[in-house]
Amino acid sequence: MNTRTYDTADARWAAVRARDTAADGRFVYATRTTGVYRQPSSAARLPKRENVEFFDSAEAAEALGYRRSRRAHGDQASTAAEHAALVARACRLIEAAETPPTLANLAARVGMSPYHFHRVFKAETGLTPRAYGAAWRARKLREELSSPQASITSAIYGAGFNSDGRFYEAAGQRLGMRPRDWRAGGAGSIIRFAVGQCALGAILVAQSQRGICAILLGDDPDRLSRELQDQFPKAEIIGGDGEFERLVAAVVGFVEAPSVGLHLPLDVQGTAFQERVWRVLREIPPGTTVSYADVAARIGASRATRAVAQACGANHIAVAIPCHRVVRRNGELGGYRWGVDRKRELLRREAAR
Repeated sequence: MNTRTYDTADARWAAVRARDTAADGRFVYATRTTGVYRQPSSAARLPKRENVEFFDSAEAAEALGYRRSRRAHGDQASTAAEHAALVARACRLIEAAETPPTLANLAARVGMSPYHFHRVFKAETGLTPRAYGAAWRARKLREELSSPQASITSAIYGAGFNSDGRFYEAAGQRLGMRPRDWRAGGAGSIIRFAVGQCALGAILVAQSQRGICAILLGDDPDRLSRELQDQFPKAEIIGGDGEFERLVAAVVGFVEAPSVGLHLPLDVQGTAFQERVWRVLREIPPGTTVSYADVAARIGASRATRAVAQACGANHIAVAIPCHRVVRRNGELGGYRWGVDRKRELLRREAAR
């Protein structure tokens, strides 16, 4: 386990001389004679100590006019591969543990300091080790509950929850419903829906006991109904009444004029990572766009651009969770679950208002 600190210039210089990979991300060093900065583990020839200046971040070095070393690309590729392997090993350790391992224990097993391990793990996966463990236990719980031989209590403990009381406090978030309803195949869930028309074509709105669970767009109303059935195969799906039709009208009005907002509760169910992405999307104001890389940076997972795009594609609540406001870095629209033409039209309407 690496327990070294890098708070002094002497400690940092020692890390540079040792090419300490655990120091990467903690600081960078710059060479006055060349005007470039590097990570501590860089394989470049060591400069003279009197020519070296230390910075807490690459941004701080660049603010004083230093530029990144061309060799940094190779150094970063090597470091990235090492980090990916260590994080994969940590994930396997989390999955194999009977009870959630502590951050200090995981860091020690992979040979990192807790601070550096936490930072690397989040950068690679988009989740903290704790959040990854919670998502894994929720998945394991679903598998345990699927077995008719296991009791609900044994399934809870078998999934690594050491307190059934603590589990039941958050059961709705982990399963989307009560454990006994999950075991019954979602038979306790009732979803009302209706299909209408808007400027973008057919629109389906569905609501569970917890809130809006689907807003689907398309050309064929029957196809939208089948998509809803596929999304919730074991729930009781029924047509909405007159009161529900007014809800659909409100959603249609929101699609026509997104700037008015949709002040209705949403029943958002996804992985921990998806829900973090969707939360950021709801903070993007109408009439503005951000890139997939911007969203990844906002959730603290700058390397997870592709995963962000996948989370946008997995969104079932059109417009209310505005994945249409996310575009490629070069300004191109990119993909959209309900068609690029609809994405373009939504953005045009928002910009016009």
